[in-house]
Amino acid sequence: MTTAAPEFALERIYIRDLSFESPQAPDVFREPWQPQIQLDLNTRTNGLGEERFEVILTVTAHAKSTAGQTLMIVEVQQAGIFRIRGLDDDRLRRILATHCPGILFPYVRESVDAAVVKGGFPPLMLAPVNFDAMFDEALKQRVNAAGVAPVQH
Repeated sequence: MTTAAPEFALERIYIRDLSFESPQAPDVFREPWQPQIQLDLNTRTNGLGEERFEVILTVTAHAKSTAGQTLMIVEVQQAGIFRIRGLDDDRLRRILATHCPGILFPYVRESVDAAVVKGGFPPLMLAPVNFDAMFDEALKQRVNAAGVAPVQH
């Protein structure tokens, strides 16, 4: 009996949602631009059947003044449809949580930057993200929360 080789295909990349707010405009443009930036990053996966998955990478950038006023908020949900077959559950979870968001990240990065610039603000270049390290950290936290000793290799 032969086992089929694993397959991975990207079928589509698209923006699922994009929002931009500048509640202090136009007054925000009168002050020097020295914001405190908070970045939140999240991923989620929706099964679409037929070994297809929608992966959504959400990035929210929130700029606040030193006084705590919201200067700007941009949120982008960048999504992709991926066809993946021939992987065991653990490898599939890792691919969906690391490889797929890694493919989507350059697109979400460009969308965030474009929205910020079109909003009249200086470019906001997001630093690269190590999705593998984030996945490993989340696994470690789940193991610690469950009170199970990690497996030593």
